Amino acid sequence: MANTIAANKAELLAIANAVAAEKMIDKAIVIEALEEAIQRAARARYGAENDIRAKLDTQTGDLRLWRVVEVVEDVEDYFKQVDLKQADKLQKGAVVGDFIVDPLPAVDLGRIDAQSAKQVIFQKVRDAERERQFEEFKDRTGEIITGVVKSVEFGHVVVDLGRAEGVIRRDQQIPREVVRGGDRVRALIMKVQRENRGPQILLSRAHPDFMKKLFAQEVPEIYDGVIEIKAAARDPGSRAKIGVISHDSSIDPVGACVGMKGSRVQAVVQEMQGEKIDIIPWSEDTATFIVNALQPATVSRVVIDEEEGRIEVVVPDDQLSLAIGRRGQNVRLASQLTGRGIDIMTEAESSEKRQKEFVERSEMFQQELDVDETLAQLLVAEGFSELEEVAYVDPSEIAAIEGFDEGLAEELQSRAQEALDRREEANRTERRELGVEDALAELPILTEAMLVVLGKAGIKTLDDLADLATDELIQKAREPRRNERSDREMRRNRTEDKAGVLAVFGLSEEQGNEIIMAARAHWFEDEDSAPASDIIEEDAVAADDSQ
Repeated sequence: MANTIAANKAELLAIANAVAAEKMIDKAIVIEALEEAIQRAARARYGAENDIRAKLDTQTGDLRLWRVVEVVEDVEDYFKQVDLKQADKLQKGAVVGDFIVDPLPAVDLGRIDAQSAKQVIFQKVRDAERERQFEEFKDRTGEIITGVVKSVEFGHVVVDLGRAEGVIRRDQQIPREVVRGGDRVRALIMKVQRENRGPQILLSRAHPDFMKKLFAQEVPEIYDGVIEIKAAARDPGSRAKIGVISHDSSIDPVGACVGMKGSRVQAVVQEMQGEKIDIIPWSEDTATFIVNALQPATVSRVVIDEEEGRIEVVVPDDQLSLAIGRRGQNVRLASQLTGRGIDIMTEAESSEKRQKEFVERSEMFQQELDVDETLAQLLVAEGFSELEEVAYVDPSEIAAIEGFDEGLAEELQSRAQEALDRREEANRTERRELGVEDALAELPILTEAMLVVLGKAGIKTLDDLADLATDELIQKAREPRRNERSDREMRRNRTEDKAGVLAVFGLSEEQGNEIIMAARAHWFEDEDSAPASDIIEEDAVAADDSQ
């Protein structure tokens, strides 16, 4: 004989209260789960076709069970419909269209019913618990949390956070740090995302923000906002740099972060497994900040290229290795800290580079402007590097050069404009010889020189150009620097940072987008002008091809 479970009023309420307290979820959710479980058991007993409802009184524990039926003239579904005669027995005055209640006797839960009800309750409670965990942690991104290592699986550390579990993935751990089950660890909450199996809490000990939060815990001035960490960069487990600024002129930001006899910074270093930390004064002046960021190396000169977004740093010969650091670590961290690409070179290399550029520009002016070497060198010495600068600058700037006058300035500008016209005509001729169609020349921004480069790359029609992505058109190649870690890394970076076809022209992303969209404009014109019959026929052919 099958066992039966007849839970009385007190037992139902006791179950609800116990589960809610244990799982720390709303009691109403547990009550709802119980009601759903009883509804399922009742449908199994009276028929799944019935619309059966259950209600458990949270105060008295009374359980009501009923089915909902609709009043109709002609009954088609005997499980969910009743006629007026039957309806009148259940509820006086019922009319067609009403939904009325047909009370049912309570059911005892058999062994199978009880197991089914148990699964429903467990699932509801589990879903509620997951939602509670997500709600508890979703707004805590960026906080430091302490937990206990539960296990290490495939290199990923699972951390028990008390009411939930977090994961420190392998790439977010400090290299060479060994953790075992039962160890207490602190980590930064990077991301909390909702998953079917419950909220996934991603933790990190390698993120720069982890270091910033540790300093906020150790340095009261940072916590209070008197001192601000403006930038941070890390090579986890090895070295880090932070840029700090004080909003109170009487407080030294570096000294406050270091603390008495280094006590504050050492507390952070110990938590980060001995990672060395350079604390650097932050400055709004980019050049000054670069000099500070490259400490302990001494910098002779900083040259900022705003167009390229790169910075050239010149150091004495004996400071080169110190500026670059072991395996390029120092300059790499400085680059991350400042958000700018940094090229390190010695005084000798810088001088050689400047001399080479000076000679190349002087020779170009000699040839294009038909002037002697002295005059060409004077132009370069005054900062002129391109024909466009000579052609379109205010004549007074040229006339102001020692030994020049207004007449010479006008003559030089005239020759520069003629030289540019010759270049344009030569490029136009070459472009046509390459087979680049005239429609490309009508697009915005593109010059004849750019069209020649496109033609040499096999891009000769509007469709050829329209098929390109913006990056394929304008992305600049990443120049390998002497501070790369290895030849393998340089090869990988060259592959990842392949130059766009027109990269040499320094076009912006907005300009690239404008060119691509202009090249694609005829696609939409063709779609708008095509007869409906043609479009239907093309769609039919495409459908046949796909089959």
